Amino acid sequence: MTGPQAVVIGVGNEFRRDDGIGPAVARDIEALDLPGVVVTVRDGEPTGLLDAWDGAELAVIVDAVECEPSTPGRVWCTTVDALRELTTATSSHALGIPDAVPLGRALGRLPRELVVIAVEAATLDLGVGLSGPVAAARPRVVQATLTELARAGIATG
Repeated sequence: MTGPQAVVIGVGNEFRRDDGIGPAVARDIEALDLPGVVVTVRDGEPTGLLDAWDGAELAVIVDAVECEPSTPGRVWCTTVDALRELTTATSSHALGIPDAVPLGRALGRLPRELVVIAVEAATLDLGVGLSGPVAAARPRVVQATLTELARAGIATG
């Protein structure tokens, strides 16, 4: 099966404050209309992620994480396996990216490369709008996403 060269997946819920960083960055990347790049927003449910990255060479996932201790707005560019090893960092979703990878592996539905750009959240309370530190990190997250796309040979501008 063939698919896009790359997919950018903004994971999150815009009605849970900093959990909206993934969808916000996805909108920023989508506005660039990059050839060979599909942009989508998902809630983090594993089968939805499998569908989103199906056939892609590279998947870049942007998501909020809770860390202890926390430095809101800190940006991590990592792999899913490394994120799982950080026992103090967890996704803002009950099931999510770390659960999708073993499922994708078992079903033969992983992209060739999977990168996670995680942003430490200040608040995941109900409400709209990113906290100050996470909003300030948004341009860095967009740039990190573009850097990953460029590293994979995708023209970003």
